[in-house]
Amino acid sequence: MQRPCRITFVFISLFLVSPYGEKTGNKVTNYNIGAIIDVDSRIGKEEKAAFEFAVQSFNNDVSNNHKLSLYIQNSRRNPLLAATAAKKLIEEQEVIAIIGLETWEEAALVSDIGSRARVPVLSFAAPALITPSRWPFLVTMANGDSEQMKCIAATISSFNWKRVVVIYEDDAFGGDSGKLALLSEALSDVGSEIEYRLVLPPFSSVSNPNEVVQDELIKLFNVQSRVYIVLQSSLPMTIHLFEKAKEIGLIGRDSAWITTNTISNYFDSFNSSVISSMQGILGIKTYYDEGTNLYKTFYPQFRRTFRDENPEEDNFQPSVNALRAYDSIRTIKQAMDSDENSPDSLLKNILSSNFTGLSGEIHFQQRKLSHDPILRIVNVIGKSYNELDFWLPGTGFSKNNGYVGYISADFTGTVIWPDGSKLVPKGWAMPTNKKPMIIGVPARTAFEKFVKVEDGKHPGQKNYDGFCIELFYKVVNVLEYVLIYQFDPHNGTYDELVHKVYNKPYAATGLSMIVPVKPESSAWMFLKPFTTKMWLVTGSILIYTMFIVWFLEHQSNPDFRGPWNNQIGTVFWFTFSSIFFAHREKIYSNLTKVVVVVWLFVALILTSSYTASLTSMLTVQRLEPTVTDIEWLKRSNVKIGCDGDSFVRTYLEDVLKFKSYNIENVSSEYKYEGEFKSNHIAAAFLELPYGRVFLNHYCKKFTTTAPTYTFGGLGFIFQKGSPVARDFSRAILKLSEDGTLMSLEQKWFAPSPECSANVTEESKTDSLSIHSFWGLFIISVATYTVCLLLFLAYSLKRYWNHEEENNAGILPLVDESVWNKAMRLAKYIYNGKVCVRGEASAAPRVPDIYKWSSPTWDYDRSSSHISMENYEVKSQAESEIGIQLQAHN
Repeated sequence: MQRPCRITFVFISLFLVSPYGEKTGNKVTNYNIGAIIDVDSRIGKEEKAAFEFAVQSFNNDVSNNHKLSLYIQNSRRNPLLAATAAKKLIEEQEVIAIIGLETWEEAALVSDIGSRARVPVLSFAAPALITPSRWPFLVTMANGDSEQMKCIAATISSFNWKRVVVIYEDDAFGGDSGKLALLSEALSDVGSEIEYRLVLPPFSSVSNPNEVVQDELIKLFNVQSRVYIVLQSSLPMTIHLFEKAKEIGLIGRDSAWITTNTISNYFDSFNSSVISSMQGILGIKTYYDEGTNLYKTFYPQFRRTFRDENPEEDNFQPSVNALRAYDSIRTIKQAMDSDENSPDSLLKNILSSNFTGLSGEIHFQQRKLSHDPILRIVNVIGKSYNELDFWLPGTGFSKNNGYVGYISADFTGTVIWPDGSKLVPKGWAMPTNKKPMIIGVPARTAFEKFVKVEDGKHPGQKNYDGFCIELFYKVVNVLEYVLIYQFDPHNGTYDELVHKVYNKPYAATGLSMIVPVKPESSAWMFLKPFTTKMWLVTGSILIYTMFIVWFLEHQSNPDFRGPWNNQIGTVFWFTFSSIFFAHREKIYSNLTKVVVVVWLFVALILTSSYTASLTSMLTVQRLEPTVTDIEWLKRSNVKIGCDGDSFVRTYLEDVLKFKSYNIENVSSEYKYEGEFKSNHIAAAFLELPYGRVFLNHYCKKFTTTAPTYTFGGLGFIFQKGSPVARDFSRAILKLSEDGTLMSLEQKWFAPSPECSANVTEESKTDSLSIHSFWGLFIISVATYTVCLLLFLAYSLKRYWNHEEENNAGILPLVDESVWNKAMRLAKYIYNGKVCVRGEASAAPRVPDIYKWSSPTWDYDRSSSHISMENYEVKSQAESEIGIQLQAHN
């Protein structure tokens, strides 16, 4: 094994006594820092150059009262070498901190050693979750992956890709640092999923990486998805991965590649040969500001140092790891400015850091950088890449790197894809002439109007016809690309096709119950024009009208007087006969006339509506089902029919709980009628489209009843996530909007001649309810009540006037009780007469008898006699004693 490389910087007046040093005669304290990186890689070379520049810059600052010595160990990305190097740095060089560690497996082992030796470890790699109790001296100079996975998922959603393939290089611990779980959750949130995971072995464990990578990539040809997300990979493995993928044709037409920042951050470090194999891919990069004064000072010095040490490189742009290397040295330098010099105080000062470095904000929370960085979405084009969009944590996509301006939930940049076009790839293995799309067609169907498969003229040839087949042809013609397909008759059950339907159907479906019908007849048909509540309200209005007419007329109208039975009969006869304008009684009161006018109007509306509704019910044929309840079918233990090749039988058994022996399979739509006539089945359960076709031919013999059980719809079958399914849905929507779908339905599902003129369920006349007349009823009741109140007000006023006139100058012998007053008022209102107290014999001025006074009646001049009930009203002077006159012939 090659000995790890160690580079030591020795400064003048360097006297090492302890890890935290002692002050020399010049009052300068010296500190040793260890760095563990992959010196042989491009990233390691960048980090080394950044470390050297940072140490040199801080040591050249004359204001510093301490100096730094940097010891670099080469780990070659091997966790065991990294652990050995860490132990050596702590024991031999007595370093106060260790920085670097590009992979988490390296960081995990070194953190164990650092925690035991109480040496802070600043790692450039981080897991999904850090356990401080396990690694108390670990600090990560990296960000979490949650926002990055949300960015990738949002990008996938923007292009409507439903299934993806994840590729990652296995680490030494057999994991993916938690990235896969975060990505799976983010994809689930946008309705996508991981179809396949391709796990590459650790690069250090393979002897022939080209062969291993090629064997693994060939497996992807058996996967439908062509959207590949490279989750994590070492630089050597990344180079082999993309070179082989391009060589075997996985990077090209209909494919899309996305890399995380563990790879994209190194785009600036790749040479032109590597970049050429990555044309058209999308990458997520951590954003850093190149316009700051600090960066403008750093970049030329870094470029010079890196170029001098690595003349073979043709790209001198620093990666984010180089910027973090510089910031890590600055973090340790600031932490050492404290007067306390101990491992705990150093760790505490590191965790308290708060400044803006080259890589962004340096502030720690839970031992990792507290803020989520802004991400850049870039597109590899030519020898470099184009910046397309920014991802702002917690917000979404943006055209700039700030939170002010255009922000969108969808990706807005224009991508040049691997095939060189701007047309968004399907992200799916599209059919070709060598491998056409196989379209499964049910060879046996109960309803041939949907699909019909017949043998052709030549052996093996099949002819396909029906509504579904013709609709398929229409959809293919609407697609924006040529779909190469081949029909394949399917002789299995219908369940095997229906259960695979994923996207929107072209015909809504459910389960309907078909039963025979019988003509509806009833001896009480005359009551059906009105609902029960309508009859009750109408009767109430009639009774109220009777009461109002009697109350207003019985005082002055002789037709409404006499014994109670005569009064009730008269007012009932008058009110009811007025409906047909057959009443003969004369009306005296003007208020009564108002009431009668309103009642006649109400009666006219009600009788007209009743007549129209009853006529419609008696004229239009009304059919009622023989069975209306599914529970009755189960209790009666009768047989039912269904299509045996469909999923309906399973649904009837498992969901509706019908007994299996009561379910009969009916193989053709033309056999249902015979099954019903022979009473072999009492009901048939059909899917809605099939039921519609059946009723179009047998509308006068059968009907649908019971609730409709909805479950999805009829549709074309594609694999879940197929972009062709999405395109078909859009094409069907277009055909629906332009009327093509309706034309096909009219062509294939036109009703029979007798059913085309038949009355549908919607045309049946329903009973009239109170909701149609409540306004009319309110007007009538309000008018009646107002007339009643006016009459009472007038009567009370007249009564009190009489009381005042009769009691003028008369001293009552005793006080009259309230009850007597109330009774006298009630009798007046009933009879229309005023009761006056007469004078007693011993006291002529105080009457002791009652006299009734009433207004003059309106006589019927055509009568030959005067009614015995009419009275003449005398003047006040003539009626003090009270003489009752009775007129007679």
